[in-house]
Amino acid sequence: MYRSLGIDEDIYRIGEKTEEALKERFAVIDRTAEICQMKVIAAMQKNRVSTECFETSTGYGYNDLGRDTLEAVYADVFHTESALVRAQITCGTHALSLAMAANLRPGDEILSPVGKPYDTLEQVIGIAPAPGSLREFGITYRQVELLPDNSFDYEGIREAIHENTKLIEIQRSKGYLTRPTFSVEQIGELIAFIKGIKPDVICMVDNCYGEFVETLEPSDVGADLVVGSLIKNPGGGLAPIGGYIAGKREYVEQCAYRLTSPGLGREVGASLGVSRSFYQGLFLAPTVVASALKGAIFAANLYEPLGFSCVPSASEERHDIIQAVTLGSPERVVAFCRGIQAGSPVDSYVAPEPWAMPGYHSEVIMAAGAFYQGSSIELSADGPIEPPYAVYFQGGLTWAHAKFGILMSLQKLKDAGLLP
Repeated sequence: MYRSLGIDEDIYRIGEKTEEALKERFAVIDRTAEICQMKVIAAMQKNRVSTECFETSTGYGYNDLGRDTLEAVYADVFHTESALVRAQITCGTHALSLAMAANLRPGDEILSPVGKPYDTLEQVIGIAPAPGSLREFGITYRQVELLPDNSFDYEGIREAIHENTKLIEIQRSKGYLTRPTFSVEQIGELIAFIKGIKPDVICMVDNCYGEFVETLEPSDVGADLVVGSLIKNPGGGLAPIGGYIAGKREYVEQCAYRLTSPGLGREVGASLGVSRSFYQGLFLAPTVVASALKGAIFAANLYEPLGFSCVPSASEERHDIIQAVTLGSPERVVAFCRGIQAGSPVDSYVAPEPWAMPGYHSEVIMAAGAFYQGSSIELSADGPIEPPYAVYFQGGLTWAHAKFGILMSLQKLKDAGLLP
């Protein structure tokens, strides 16, 4: 079967040898998935999820049982006071923008204690000029760089916090950087330090790509808000759109009023037929995330022995589903992404090309033969065409598909004569 799909015997044998060596690590991932699965089931049972919750609503969406129950389920899964889970939140960047705009006022300041935010947030914040940015509304921004060893600069953070510091933005995952992703434990230590300096500051964690990777979430270790996208981990590959914000009730309520309208808040917002997908996607999410994690570890253990730098490394613990591989040339980035595309069930015949994608400061290539556009919990890879020419691989709804896609990426590099 692999041969018929374009994988030669040498690449296949390397893959089989790599998989055999990872059995014990894969067993640990399955154990984490089991714990997270029980957490989701417990939340669904506690909130009496029923078939009536799958009915659709239209128009204003008043008294939408499914929508309101799902938000209670998310609050329990994340152990928070409240949650906002809506199809009207279009993506992770929208969810983060919403959370910040809702809880900040002119004169307030955002502080990132983990360095530069993800590219698409630069225009939201106003680091890069954009109509409607937070900067246009008098909200300022500062960041504290990580230390050379990628640890937190605690003294720098202490000096940066002042009376106008209203919100701390902590990006859990690496984005288009080659720094490590932060563990939930590390995030908890950082939040405790910050709260010791200014207890009333809002600590918001960009949780994209991190949900269900560990048995705890940032909300379990002091985060006031955790924010993410449903077409990443928590949607389980079934959510066609959407985002979530979970946290303290007062901050989530502000988000609801910002999303819809002052005076209306969470009372409006029709589910438009997506409720069943949201519930079932959340139910499947722990297992889907486990598959994606196995794929990431498999990729690192394939590419690192060939001399390519991987973050995380082949042996490191995982705190999100993203695998960065520094390939060293634009040609290799393109070949890798074309391999992922060729390994996809949808649009496998398409050859992705770099392009000037909105919200990014350089050309980006994206491979995603996905059932839902932009669904990065499905098998996908992308990267900016700029030094150090790293590609970011993530997803895989099943382990078998993740394995095949990664083998195909290696095959494309080999076919192009781009392996060391």
